[in-house]
Amino acid sequence: MDAPPERSAESTPPGTGAADVPPGAPAETAPAEVAVVGAGLVGCLTACFLARRGHAVTLYERRPDPREAGAERGRSINLAISERGLDALRRVGLDETVLKAALPMPGRMMHAADGTLSFQPYSADGRRAINSISRSALNRTLLEAVDALPGTRLRFRHRLSALDPDTGAMEFATHGGTVTAVSPVILGADGAGSAVRAQLQTRPGFDLHQEYLDYGYKELTIPARGGDFALDPGALHIWPRGRSMMIALPNPDRSFTCTLFWPHRQLTALDTPEKVTAHFAEHYPDARALIPDLAADYALNPIGHLVTVRCAPWTVRGRAAMVGLIGDAAHAIVPFYGQGANCGFEDCVELDRCLAETGDDYAAALALYESRRKVNADTIARLALDNFVEMRDKVASRAFLARKRAEHALERALPGRYVSRYELISFSTVPYADVERRMARQRRWTAAATLTGTLTAAGAALGAGALLRRWRGPVTPAARSRGSRPAGRR
Repeated sequence: MDAPPERSAESTPPGTGAADVPPGAPAETAPAEVAVVGAGLVGCLTACFLARRGHAVTLYERRPDPREAGAERGRSINLAISERGLDALRRVGLDETVLKAALPMPGRMMHAADGTLSFQPYSADGRRAINSISRSALNRTLLEAVDALPGTRLRFRHRLSALDPDTGAMEFATHGGTVTAVSPVILGADGAGSAVRAQLQTRPGFDLHQEYLDYGYKELTIPARGGDFALDPGALHIWPRGRSMMIALPNPDRSFTCTLFWPHRQLTALDTPEKVTAHFAEHYPDARALIPDLAADYALNPIGHLVTVRCAPWTVRGRAAMVGLIGDAAHAIVPFYGQGANCGFEDCVELDRCLAETGDDYAAALALYESRRKVNADTIARLALDNFVEMRDKVASRAFLARKRAEHALERALPGRYVSRYELISFSTVPYADVERRMARQRRWTAAATLTGTLTAAGAALGAGALLRRWRGPVTPAARSRGSRPAGRR
């Protein structure tokens, strides 16, 4: 049985891929105000989509304006933007602007402990790439886009302290005191530690699961050397070390942002410059030579936490207001499939589609959005956890490399019929849950093909054996004991 062809954005059914109505089509009747809490990546892109629909949007952010204050030290985790994120940016006309500040990475570069390098392309043809971009640079681009749209307002240094989902009343702590606001629609886009979600947790029936890894992350920097990249900029670099790893992504200024993903006890155990230097000299000798400020950066940069958040419901309907969650506020995932921002951006596309399909009825649109997106968010959350084990433990193994070569060979031999999970996740907009269903079909299909080939080979072997026996004649006990050839044809 042939696996179905890969769905393109143009051929995707309603609710699972590209919009069937013009994206961003203005609403006939827009609510007086939509409040988006959180001016990170997803909050800004949500505001862009809503403003393009003609909705009035106020964007609230607890931090100062990052365009003026700069990025938080050691908190960026460079992003890998792939097709899902680019599809969302394309719909609001920002894809080309974003890609100008990004660097394509068509594969992984593995760094063995002895310094040996090996490159693993992401796609069968070696031409498809994920794109490295600074989180802070992307956030600034999105904020500028929001600021340029009519009907939008930005409110920085506003930390949500209270929310009444029934009335839409909100309270914000600011330097000037408490500020109050009311909105008929409130969207929480304020990340894994969402203040909006925290306000909903007290309601009966709200379910929340937070799964923390016993791992943290810490960032370091490999600066440019002699005005050029110190490593190959056309790859995501990985130092797999069994129970821990380091990655490095290139930046336009020719530096690399490195991220350590280590068990917490290991991160805290290196508490002196001497311990840091000795550990890197032993486990990351090639990187150690490229980080001149290693000990100082290690001491100064904070340790981040890695959490998966699952909650339900994502939407709450009050007497006079609607509250919804989007992005990490609804479904935070670990970064090991490079899909955190991509998944959040897909939320924005789906919400825009649902608003178009329901005539901008937020109650109906948010319910439809949740019904379509939650299964996909749960799927990529599980895949991201699985991929951590792959990146940390398996990418350097011979068995893993052999499997990847076999996958790429099948993709070249059966274009469009056999597609790897990684390519479907990173280079298509096929919904995550549909990717898993397709993987199951491909496994059944390849297993059946393997079984058919095995049976065919076994049949051929039996036939050959029969012919050989006819040619050689019967083996007599005497001949067997003498070790001589049987009587028969010579």
